[in-house]
Amino acid sequence: MTDRDYPVQLVQPDGRRVHGARYAEVVADVDAQRLRALYEDMVVVRRVDTEATALQRQGQLGIWAPCLGQEAAQVGSAHALAADDYVFTSYREHGVAYCRGVDPAQWPRLWRGVALSCWDPNELALTNPAIVVGAQGLHATGYAIGAHLDGAEIATVAYFGDGATSQGDLAEALGFASSYHAGVVFFCQNNQWAISEPVTLQSPVPLAQRATGYGIPSARVDGNDVLAVLAVTRTAAARAREGSGPSFVEALTCRLGPHTTSDDPTRYRGAADLAPWQARDPIDRVRRLLDREDAWDDTLDTRVRAKADEVAAAFRAGALALADPDPMTLFDHVYTGPHPLLEEERGRYADYLRTLEEVPS
Repeated sequence: MTDRDYPVQLVQPDGRRVHGARYAEVVADVDAQRLRALYEDMVVVRRVDTEATALQRQGQLGIWAPCLGQEAAQVGSAHALAADDYVFTSYREHGVAYCRGVDPAQWPRLWRGVALSCWDPNELALTNPAIVVGAQGLHATGYAIGAHLDGAEIATVAYFGDGATSQGDLAEALGFASSYHAGVVFFCQNNQWAISEPVTLQSPVPLAQRATGYGIPSARVDGNDVLAVLAVTRTAAARAREGSGPSFVEALTCRLGPHTTSDDPTRYRGAADLAPWQARDPIDRVRRLLDREDAWDDTLDTRVRAKADEVAAAFRAGALALADPDPMTLFDHVYTGPHPLLEEERGRYADYLRTLEEVPS
């Protein structure tokens, strides 16, 4: 049996440890205190996700891509990374962003539509959300090749969903990473639905097997088991840092909410599709593990809930404090220097805005 045949699992949905499990030694250092920290981060991420969805429904955000149900995949993998590892995300990695230290007040800027980015990528070694599906795989591969040429012993991580595995950009990234021995961890969150299409329509075999054709070692992991995700990602990241090349991780999870707040998931899936995954809730699983190992109490519960409310409140305050930008800033930072076509477009847009001002109210 290989890592591609059966997903790595260290904790069962009822909170029991899997005895003799592969990768268990990789997270042997995770004591009760660190397990509580993982639990806290997952609860905070879910609370912020709920707050952001509410803000969008209230007209305060333009759109939001919920990560409900994927907290273990994101928090577990983020905890496996070093501060100088460079992370390339898609548009759903809110858990990764939180674990990398994104200021909650900065988070809403892109989603409110007042800026082209939320934070300085080099400050956190974390890119801003990538809207073009799969493009971040190429960005991560190029960065990893450059980092290797500079002698940096880091891992570069590309996060993407199952839908992105059908994109040509990702296929090219896998090919380049394999050929150039790039230190990339391709982290696929297989959340079962590429917008409205189930993953079974995209591939008749596990997605991790796609990496095999490129000569890239792969592993499937229970994406709702935070310890298993932590262990598998640690292993892949260590391989990248030591110069052993790329890895592919398929984290099996489920997007319990809509693709974005513009989506109506009831049109393509029913309650029966979600019920098995709701029973495997990643946060409930860690709580049950803590309870079984006498590491859970009401004090922890109260503290974690308070922390989650605090971060969500900061997110909301940050969103509501954002002023609408000057329309002409649309042309700022498009190119590194002046460009004649851009200047022409800037002039035309300025003329258009002036005609609006002349229209009687």
